[in-house]
Amino acid sequence: MSSALRVAVVTGANKGLGFAITRDLCRNFPGDVILTSRDEARGRAAVQHLKAEGLSPRFHLLAIDNLQSIHTLRDFLWEEYGGLDVLVNNAGIVFTHHDPTPLHIQAEMTLKTNFFGTRDICTELLPLVKPQGRVVNVSSITSFLALKQCSPELQQKFTNKAITEKELGILMNKFLEDVKNGVHKKEGWPDIKIAAYGVSKMGVTVLSRIHARKLSEQRRDDKIFLNACCPGWVRTDMGGADAIKSPEEGAETPVYLALLPSDAEGPHGEFVMEKKVEQWGLPFQFPSWFLTIISS
Repeated sequence: MSSALRVAVVTGANKGLGFAITRDLCRNFPGDVILTSRDEARGRAAVQHLKAEGLSPRFHLLAIDNLQSIHTLRDFLWEEYGGLDVLVNNAGIVFTHHDPTPLHIQAEMTLKTNFFGTRDICTELLPLVKPQGRVVNVSSITSFLALKQCSPELQQKFTNKAITEKELGILMNKFLEDVKNGVHKKEGWPDIKIAAYGVSKMGVTVLSRIHARKLSEQRRDDKIFLNACCPGWVRTDMGGADAIKSPEEGAETPVYLALLPSDAEGPHGEFVMEKKVEQWGLPFQFPSWFLTIISS
């Protein structure tokens, strides 16, 4: 175990945005970069691709919806590095607007990965984060739309600065139950084309605020910064071919947060888009590209 050697981990990194983030970190992070993927063959192929560019990532298998897989990565990081310096939680899924999968199945699968998987990763890996560590949760501007379309009662709960992780988990499970029973709109949840994705990312945004608050309370002197971010509309399998950003452009804000210098004063516990803090819960001006997505 070498606590002196620095290490960064990117989840869901064998393609698209995660791959671009990994490439950028390989070029700019002073330590090892671990590319993780739930598919070993694709993950190792991605590593070889980057090695052909003269970079030196390492590979580790990781399925964020599998606790044993998370535990294996946790133990590897502790044994090899004595902790973790940078964690970018990028792994996520989305169903397309026209996917015929029933909404309750979409909701279950989407939240299992995007929210509960991210929560489990944080539960296991945040205790390993070293002083001056950086944690970046890739969320989405869709979380703001989901919040806007929630009932006033739900909005109050999701913007409550004192909300606990347990309370958030209860809300996420209630959404799943309400969708399954066909009453989610009646119960105040958004009824948008990508409702499950929006709610899952709303959960990630709020979870980030909770974890940042706990870090400030329990490890204030360690100057660990944890933030959620939106990479923008990126040309990936998730974003589609019409998106306005390349994966490299989408990686800019996540990598900016991952590489905040040691003398930085923040941001911490914020939602960041285009390297700018957007206040959670306040009236929000949606960019034209986002309005194009939701109207299509």
